[in-house]
Amino acid sequence: MGQLAALERQIFDFLGFQWAPILGNFLQIIVVILGLFGTIQFRPRYIVVYTVWTALWVTWNVFIICFYLEVGGLSKETDLMTFNISMHRSWWREHGPGCIRRVVRPSAPGILDDYSYVSVTGCIIDFQYLEVIHSAIQILLSLIGFVYACYVISVFMEEEDSCRNK
Repeated sequence: MGQLAALERQIFDFLGFQWAPILGNFLQIIVVILGLFGTIQFRPRYIVVYTVWTALWVTWNVFIICFYLEVGGLSKETDLMTFNISMHRSWWREHGPGCIRRVVRPSAPGILDDYSYVSVTGCIIDFQYLEVIHSAIQILLSLIGFVYACYVISVFMEEEDSCRNK
């Protein structure tokens, strides 16, 4: 389930050209695959890597929540999520549920046609709350995965101990 949620999030971050979340989502997908492989192949070290990554992933998602809620001096208007490479923002900013998007071309001569002002109105839920919901879901799924991974590690260790004692 966490894999599908990370993949869904990856798609929308690609649509918004948000490179920092894209990198994080990619690592999340790889580490989840590694954790599943470790579970199937009886490799506790891979599962330990997954649990350590899960702690980092939760921290990253808490940061994203703080970023979009503008906690502690953070501003969602900065280009932090795009590594200051571009002026792109969250895809949900213009395409959220119920949003009406209007593109206004610049009227001044000499301004490139590529640059236009986008007006968004009528959104049922603001984009920052959609991003917060996505991060909260990621945190919830990660905590479930963390508990499950700890359980699997303990089972593997008990089996290993019982094999040694025989």
